[in-house]
Amino acid sequence: MKAVAFRTPLPVSDERSLVDVELGTPEPTGRDLLVAVRAVSVNPVDTKVRGGAIPLDGETKVIGWDAAGIVAAVGPDVERFAVGDEVFYAGELLRAGSNAEFQLVDERLVGRKPRSIGFAEAAALPLTGITAWETLFDRLDVTHRPPAGATNTILIIGGGGGVASIAVQLAKARTDLTVIGTASRPETRDWVRAQGADHVIDHSKPLPEQIAALGLGAPAYVFSTTHTDSHLAGIGELIAPQGRLALIDDPERFDVVPLKTKAISVHWELMFTRPLFRTADMGEQGRILDAIAAMVDAGQIRSTMTQNLGRIDAANLRRAHALLESGRAMGKIVLEGF
Repeated sequence: MKAVAFRTPLPVSDERSLVDVELGTPEPTGRDLLVAVRAVSVNPVDTKVRGGAIPLDGETKVIGWDAAGIVAAVGPDVERFAVGDEVFYAGELLRAGSNAEFQLVDERLVGRKPRSIGFAEAAALPLTGITAWETLFDRLDVTHRPPAGATNTILIIGGGGGVASIAVQLAKARTDLTVIGTASRPETRDWVRAQGADHVIDHSKPLPEQIAALGLGAPAYVFSTTHTDSHLAGIGELIAPQGRLALIDDPERFDVVPLKTKAISVHWELMFTRPLFRTADMGEQGRILDAIAAMVDAGQIRSTMTQNLGRIDAANLRRAHALLESGRAMGKIVLEGF
């Protein structure tokens, strides 16, 4: 089967950073599906692993997590799917990735692809959708009453990114929260508004003053998707006492002590945690994807795909990684077909 892989961490400008390879097609066992991959999207985790992971000597490492495709074969213990089913998923951190014609994935992590959209649009949704869903409803628990004195408002920092884009949509579709997004460029401000944000402020400027100027009161929730370390002091100032902060990035330093006075709870989100530790509720990710698909088909949310770079090959994936690393990507970048 065709695949795109790397053998040593290299800058994306180096043609050897991602290369086209031919590999054997894997066989499903247990609860695994063998999926014929039709489309993939790229995420920051792709660039981090490509640029920092060191494969074992002689190993060809296939990465990629988001995918949409068709079930080609099933393991003997599969219960939910059959050959021919159209599916989408984000896979597991430590298994061979989606940048290949065929991929093995545990059925518990898989959802049925939305019927109303194509494979490319569907491939944009799994990783960011699960991350946003788990953050809003499992970590921040935004559907419960906010703390006394706080406004039922969420600030989502980094609104133009893939996770924030779908988080804004989910918050508007499934809650009565007032949603404030952040963006620093005209095109990203327009994008955040198009996702449904009630207000958009500029994360290149101090946040507390802008929140105060809205006249809404102190937000009960803050979801920081990027540059949390540079925003932390401002978050501590603007968030309501007994508020909740969630983050998904990797701050170099993260001092929570200043948050003690307001009794702020801090929640890390990593969508790979359930499959990584084989948690008892691992199948929740498949159920989340089914719920997201139903919302797409009902017109409540939409794909965050912004660019389709064409065929899944090394040259196009290097372009996608370079766009992500530029820090100017908006929504999700997708590739389709081999």
